[in-house]
Amino acid sequence: MQDAGPIAKHKQGNPIKILRIADNFWNIRGSFKIAGIIDIGTQASLVRRKNGKFIFLDSYTLSGAARQEIDELTNAGQDVEAVLNLHPFHTVHVTKMHERYPDAKHYGTARHLAKFPDLNWQKQKTEDPELHSRFASNFDFSVPRGVDFISDNENVHFSSVLAYHRASKTLHVDDTLMYIRLPMLMRFFGLGDALSFHMTLSKALEKRAGAAREFRDWAVEMAVRWHDMENLCAAHTATFTTQDGDESPLHDRIIRALDKVQGTLDSHERKFG
Repeated sequence: MQDAGPIAKHKQGNPIKILRIADNFWNIRGSFKIAGIIDIGTQASLVRRKNGKFIFLDSYTLSGAARQEIDELTNAGQDVEAVLNLHPFHTVHVTKMHERYPDAKHYGTARHLAKFPDLNWQKQKTEDPELHSRFASNFDFSVPRGVDFISDNENVHFSSVLAYHRASKTLHVDDTLMYIRLPMLMRFFGLGDALSFHMTLSKALEKRAGAAREFRDWAVEMAVRWHDMENLCAAHTATFTTQDGDESPLHDRIIRALDKVQGTLDSHERKFG
C-alpha cells in the first residue's frame, strides 16, 4: 500500500513528498525547475536492505520534515550504507549528499566522477557490471543498449541505469521511461495515464548499423526479465503502483511503449542499417 508521508517545504518553498511504495521502499518526490520557473520534479528512492542498512537510489537534498522522517528511518543517517547515482546528468544534489552522508559509500557514473573529481567517490561506477554484482542480493540493474549512455549533446538525457528492487517488485528509472498520470477529473472523462520512452530516443540512438535493433532487443529483454514488476518510480513525472487500480501490467505497458517508438527505430534502421 502506498502511503504519503509528511510534506516538507523545500528551502525554495517547494514540497518534498515521501511515498511509501512498498515495505522497505520509499520514493522521494522533489523539485526541479526548468529556467527557475517550470517545476518538472525529480526523485530519489530509499531502500532498506536485508541487512537492515539503507541505500539511496539517486541524490536529493533533504530538509524540514522530510529530512526528519528519513533521519528517523536511518538512525540519523548512520545506517545509510551507500548512495547510487544512476543518471549521468542528474548531478544537482550530489555534493549535498556527500556532505550529509560522509560515511556512506558514494557511487556515480563516469560523468559524475569527471564532473566532481574532488568528491569521495568509490572507484566502481554505477554503469559497471562489477557494481551490479556487488548489490545483486537486493537489486537487478540494466543499462540500455544501442543508445549513448553519456551523450555528447547535454540536452539528451535518455539513458540511465535502471534499478529493480526484487523484494518490492519496484523499478526505479530516471528519464529512460516516463510515466504520466493525469488528474482524477481528466481520467473520469476517459483520459488515462501513459508510459513512454523518453522523447530524446531518436537523438540518443548510436549512429551506426544495428543500434535500433539492439535497443529494441534490450527493451523486450528488460520487460521479460522483470515481468513481475508491480511498481514504477520515474523521475520528473510520477509513480505507478498496483494500488492505483489499473490492472494493465507494467510488462505490457513497456511493450506498448516500445510499439509507439517503432517509427523512430525504423527510421534509424533505414538510415544506418
